[in-house]
Amino acid sequence: MQVGMTLPVMEPDLWADEGTLEAWARATDEGPFSSVCFGERVAFDNPETLTLLGAVAAWTRRVRIATTVVVPQLHDPVLLAKALATGDRLSGGRLSVGLGVGGREEDYRAAGADPATQTIRELADRAAVLRAVWRGEHDTGSVRRVGPPPAQDGGPELLVGTMGPRTIRNAAGWADGLAGVTLDLDTAAVGRLFDLARTAWADAGRPAPRLTTSFWFALEETSDGDPRAQVHRHLRHYMNWLPAGLVDAMAPATGFAGTGRQLVETLRRFADLGTDEVQLIPTCSDVAQVHRVAELIASAPAG
Repeated sequence: MQVGMTLPVMEPDLWADEGTLEAWARATDEGPFSSVCFGERVAFDNPETLTLLGAVAAWTRRVRIATTVVVPQLHDPVLLAKALATGDRLSGGRLSVGLGVGGREEDYRAAGADPATQTIRELADRAAVLRAVWRGEHDTGSVRRVGPPPAQDGGPELLVGTMGPRTIRNAAGWADGLAGVTLDLDTAAVGRLFDLARTAWADAGRPAPRLTTSFWFALEETSDGDPRAQVHRHLRHYMNWLPAGLVDAMAPATGFAGTGRQLVETLRRFADLGTDEVQLIPTCSDVAQVHRVAELIASAPAG
């Protein structure tokens, strides 16, 4: 199983040091990680996703670059296809695109997008436009096709960001796999979703799906000895669209908080499910976390 690392794009002190994102991207690229990841929000203080994509492509040479996830309804689909193809070119074909409908109507309002498009059907339609543009088949009435053509034949893989069975079944017709998230590290529940995806893709006559999931983490070694408090602080900031009391109720059971040894055991449980990749989501911006997790992965026994 592969392990990816998410950039600390949702941290409140991200911009305290202008070099934080570059340091994280380079440390991830130099470590034993498979991908460097980052997600999208609009009504928040995180960096704009497509701008960041270009920077990460320049800062890295080896790891795949995963957007987890982009909400296509917040973008003009043709311009989004052009931007993602450019990112794929700049990275030498290392881009993986997670797509989802998004869980925050405020992002739709902030982007001037119609909340009525926050549907599974619209997501599939936008994904079809992306692929058509990348194949040079989308008719814009222009003299030349919308380019550049992506570096990867047919374009980057498209993974659906969801935890919902209905969305998984619908996505089997167009997605290459799952870009999931697990809140409570319930591997049995994740395994059931993976089994559902395998069945849905097989029923649709598609190749076996790529199965990825992610979770928040904090290590005892890099959190002043209180990893659960670090996760709680992060969730209070990130989940600002939810009532604080609800976030406080969720926090004790959300994500991973523990020692490095315990994190390795947790990753092993996900590997046993047949997970292709776990993408870790940090809960503070200290790059020491990247180095510590890299040491843990490098020293973990094979298998």
